[in-house]
Amino acid sequence: MISLPWRAALRSAQSTLCRDCQKNLLLSRLSATTRLSPARDPRFFSTASRLQIRNFSSHPARRKDKPPHDPLADDESSGDTQAGKVDHELREDSRSEDSVEAKDKPPEPQPIPTSSSGSSKVSSGGGGESGSGSDGDGGPRRGRKPITERALQKPTVPEIYPQVMAIPIAKRPLFPGFYKAITIRDANVTSAIQEMMKRGQPYVGAFLFKDEAADKDIIERKEDVHEVGVFAQITSAFPVHGEENSLTAVLYPHRRIRMTALMPPSNGKPAPDAPAPTVEVAPTREEKSQVDGTAENRGDVVASFEESNKDQAANQIHQYEPTAFLRKYSVSLVNVENLAEQPHEKRDPVIRATTSEIVNVFKEVANLNPLFKDQISDFSMSQSAGNVIEEPAKLADFAAAVAAGETSELQDVLQEMDVAARLQKALIVLKKELMNAKLQSKISKDVEQKIQKRQREYWLMEQMKGIRRELGIESDGKDKLVEKFKEKAEKLAMPDAVKKVFEEELNKLAHLEPAASEFNVTRNYLDWITQIPWGQKSAENFGIKNAMSVLDEDHYGLKDVKDRILEFIAVGKLRGTVEGKILCFVGPPGVGKTSIGKSIARALNRQYYRFSVGGLTDVAEIKGHRRTYVGALPGRIIQALKKCQTENPLILIDEVDKIGRGHQGDPSSALLELLDPEQNNSFLDHYMDIPVDLSKVLFVCTANMTDTIPRPLLDRMEMIELSGYVSDEKKAIAERYLAPQAKELSGLKDVDVTLDASGIEELINKYCRESGVRNLKKQIEKVYRKSALKIIQELGEEAFPESEALTAEGKAALQEAEKDGSDVKETPEDISKETTEKPRVALKVPDTVHVTISRDTLKDYVGPPIFTSDRLYDKTPPGVAMGLAWTSMGGAALYVESIFDSALTSSSRPMLAPTGNLKAVMKESTSIAYSYAKSLLATKFPQNRFFEHARIHLHCPEGAVQKDGPSAGITMATSLLSLALQREIDPTVAMTGELTVTGKVLRIGGLREKTVAARRAGCTRILFPRDNWGDWCELPENIKQNIEGHAVDWYSDVFDIIFPGLDAEAANSVWDKQLKEPEKEKKKRKTKTSSSSSSFSKSEDEDSDDD
Repeated sequence: MISLPWRAALRSAQSTLCRDCQKNLLLSRLSATTRLSPARDPRFFSTASRLQIRNFSSHPARRKDKPPHDPLADDESSGDTQAGKVDHELREDSRSEDSVEAKDKPPEPQPIPTSSSGSSKVSSGGGGESGSGSDGDGGPRRGRKPITERALQKPTVPEIYPQVMAIPIAKRPLFPGFYKAITIRDANVTSAIQEMMKRGQPYVGAFLFKDEAADKDIIERKEDVHEVGVFAQITSAFPVHGEENSLTAVLYPHRRIRMTALMPPSNGKPAPDAPAPTVEVAPTREEKSQVDGTAENRGDVVASFEESNKDQAANQIHQYEPTAFLRKYSVSLVNVENLAEQPHEKRDPVIRATTSEIVNVFKEVANLNPLFKDQISDFSMSQSAGNVIEEPAKLADFAAAVAAGETSELQDVLQEMDVAARLQKALIVLKKELMNAKLQSKISKDVEQKIQKRQREYWLMEQMKGIRRELGIESDGKDKLVEKFKEKAEKLAMPDAVKKVFEEELNKLAHLEPAASEFNVTRNYLDWITQIPWGQKSAENFGIKNAMSVLDEDHYGLKDVKDRILEFIAVGKLRGTVEGKILCFVGPPGVGKTSIGKSIARALNRQYYRFSVGGLTDVAEIKGHRRTYVGALPGRIIQALKKCQTENPLILIDEVDKIGRGHQGDPSSALLELLDPEQNNSFLDHYMDIPVDLSKVLFVCTANMTDTIPRPLLDRMEMIELSGYVSDEKKAIAERYLAPQAKELSGLKDVDVTLDASGIEELINKYCRESGVRNLKKQIEKVYRKSALKIIQELGEEAFPESEALTAEGKAALQEAEKDGSDVKETPEDISKETTEKPRVALKVPDTVHVTISRDTLKDYVGPPIFTSDRLYDKTPPGVAMGLAWTSMGGAALYVESIFDSALTSSSRPMLAPTGNLKAVMKESTSIAYSYAKSLLATKFPQNRFFEHARIHLHCPEGAVQKDGPSAGITMATSLLSLALQREIDPTVAMTGELTVTGKVLRIGGLREKTVAARRAGCTRILFPRDNWGDWCELPENIKQNIEGHAVDWYSDVFDIIFPGLDAEAANSVWDKQLKEPEKEKKKRKTKTSSSSSSFSKSEDEDSDDD
């Protein structure tokens, strides 16, 4: 707290008083020197001279209601006239002083005067107030200037201002002497600034946020900002256009300050640890006289004065709080103290040298950056050449203010009070700015040189073209392009609609400038039109024998596929031409669906193109992009025609069952038009936008299953199922195709290394039981790779020297690579020296090498067997039956097991608990089989009460595999009846069929795959629905070999085959011992039955009595 007597305050800082306060104090001194007549009321003068400032707000306010008539009003009016004269003097003198000082000193922001209403604001903490210059008698004091001379001095910025409103600054700190415009968006801060401007107290403290991302107008915690900031004056403020409650304020920092305490925003309630500073004012001698009553309202200032008694008047201390009016706003107030620079010697050699270096750096930066040149010019206009050396601190502030340095570095310059150290830090910031300016200048020059070079080349090329045209040596490039397109179009049989579009686009290209953006778009479009093979077809080979030999050469088996291709060829042979078809091969992985497509193209002498739609989610891949998009391209079908250069290629669309769907459309719906024979004769691509005939294209699709293919799309394709291979087919494929290919890939083509038939059979039975041959191919390749390794290890690397394997070019490349010491992850600049087209040649294995892999030695190459037995059960216990299932990998044996969940007694309650990762359809089959088994047992063997008391657990092994489908119905019923009758089932019998609750066996699918699975499991009999008898007859004989097929129509047929010669009496008495009721339980049950019957008869008698 600052405590000063009132007069001492006036003397100590006379120049810090604003003009309106000077006027009021001058009036008080004039009134003190005037003799008062008895008729004049002294209250006005005593009150004016005893101005008590206590929580006093000098904000301009509306004039209060006019008081009642006072006889002293006329005398007061004379006082107002005198005050007006003094005010006029003040203004004239102030203008003259301002004009004189403006010539001697550069312009500097001045404190904003009070409003025209005459309200004044006393500068707080500024060393008191300049006021009256006479004593209580009205005579002038000795050694003092006249009243008017002191009152008319120019107001300046207060030197001491202990409490200010704090405004946080982001990204860059402010430096004294350099303007900064900020935007305020907080409504409370905006209102506070506006009131400060009206009161003539536009002073704030600006502090830099520690967090560069912070964007607030208030300081909530002292730790959020740096404690060293600047004391700034708001020179102007104006609202932001389009933003309510926003304000743009221009700050002019005057000096450095340090925050000592923070009063965070608290809706006008100051923090207890940060009391507001006040100025204690001692009353003057003129104020000791007692005056009764209150002061009158004068002018536009509404002041509040408290009455005091005669005893307290002498010792009363008046307090003034300069920021009291800001308490009503939710703003940040801080207590601050001024920071003074440490004393320094201006002639110190370090300071002078650093100053000179900063000036030199400024000159270099000014030559590189024009913006710096303007800023330095403005600074030099405000400072003479000598003042730059005389004021090194200001030069350091200027260097930091204009440099684009790091925020922490700039803040260090601001809070450094040692001038020499501040100059050093400012020089570092400025040096970085110089380096940045040099780099920018270099980049700018490089870009300018490239542009000038290109412009020069373009200008010379245009001149050369013009000269050649004038001489007739060469025509314009655009003319040649048009001629080239015309020549291409003459060789094609374009339809009339396409030819019309072509001519329109060609005419547009001829009138476009090559620099126009439309030129390249039109050129690319014409290029695509002329690259489609309009009317061009390949000569097809319709020889039946040739097709048979080609298909048999590439694939073993696949009779259905080969027959369909032969039919296609026969029709073409008779008609001379053939329309395109849409075939779809469906089967498990590894059965040759994709490879058969290439064989068909080779047999028909058609061009082959393949693309996969697995996971495809963009319709544009099928139908192309619109030409309006940058980088637009036609769809894959048009690209296929361009690559094949024929209208009748074979296009293989792979993985059609795995097509995706996303926000860019549904590609499966786009395939509907493509794969429809009735529509694809005028296929419309988005990019081409002209009809393209695809009716001559042979489309072949592949899929693993049909469940995920949309029904409309599936309806447009001709389905050909490729079932899995049996052991004989796998063996033939391995001997004919897989083993020779693997042997050649392993470098053993001419070496005596043989995988005999027993080894292949062992691989098929113990390692590769899947339907396809892909895994079998991997295992055979592994066998030959191991053989190659063993040959090298046994003979030693001396038999295969590296010097013979490397060619001359390879040796040179290897030497260069050895010289390169860089890491393999880094590509050397001269990598071309380390590479060559053919660095190595194959080495010959000696003829003495002979290797044979048989069943006995196979384990050394591929490890122990994966499948140790063909069946899960060699002897099935009661309750276990073998079913057959179809999967995407082919057929598989599916066992159904039933056991007791608890001991069977007469008091136990029935229950069925199915497990084994069964899906919804299979769970329904379980319920149906359980119901039918109970019905059959109750019908044929009524004394067998097994299902009335048995708690059964039914399980399908391999619970990690999901199982679904209705074809396990008869297997589940057989398993339950086997448990109920305690009869074992022949382990070589497999069955499949859907069961109804009445016992009807319905048709199933995948009989071929299931038969293959049964044969692989060593079954000799298979039961299937009678409706599938036609499918059984069409199976190849090698699949049905050693398997007896039984077609069943009702479950009674199954029961007779599974349980032949069953004794009915034995079946009825199987569980008599377990279900025999104890004597106690029998008596209790009889008693309970007799009591219930007696109560029932009694109730009947009562009913008859009522009647």
